[in-house]
Amino acid sequence: MIPTPEDGPEAATVTVRPYGNPLPLGFFSFGIGMVLLAGVSLGLLTGDQVRPVGILLAVFVFPLEFLAAVMAFLTRDTAAAAALGLFATSWAALGVLHIVAPAQQTSIALGMYLSAFALMLLPLAVTAFMGKALLGAVLSVSTMRAALAAAYQLGAPHQLELADGAAALLLVALALYAGTAFLAEDLRRRTVLPILRRGDARRAIEEDPKGRHTGRAREPGVRKQL
Repeated sequence: MIPTPEDGPEAATVTVRPYGNPLPLGFFSFGIGMVLLAGVSLGLLTGDQVRPVGILLAVFVFPLEFLAAVMAFLTRDTAAAAALGLFATSWAALGVLHIVAPAQQTSIALGMYLSAFALMLLPLAVTAFMGKALLGAVLSVSTMRAALAAAYQLGAPHQLELADGAAALLLVALALYAGTAFLAEDLRRRTVLPILRRGDARRAIEEDPKGRHTGRAREPGVRKQL
């Protein structure tokens, strides 16, 4: 915002800076992490292979997801930043657990953590549908996957762990699509693949009837939502 003579000598000047959209990085790293979790849940990665999974989650997935969360806060998208932040530290926590205790055995503490994690994802999923339904779908499936993993850790049958693995594979597909959709949107400055934007999220990327939302005004960090 640039002050005008009518604003008076004490008018404030606010400078905004465009950023790159962090959602493609967040979704692609999320998808890679889900591949590893699916491998563990489906029994494809067992024994000595579990500790490398933990290392990859902690040193590869976590830093990228955390960076995406920080960038989302800088671009003023609180909902996306909150979701990315929760997932970022969950990758670090799960990574450390796989490194420290690679043996496949259930844990009540982990089950309680996953239950709380699923519960906290619910409001994020509901509010995401108000703006970006694609993000809402990813968060909804993530909530279901966390709930399935929690139930298994708390003593449910092994079939729920297999269901958890199947949900993780579904999330891999959703993350690949979502990351590609947001990447294409950022490159073309318009929606290419359906993201199902609504309300303010849709107006943030589209031109208004007077054509004022063009160029830098529609870039992340300037507009209020990613």
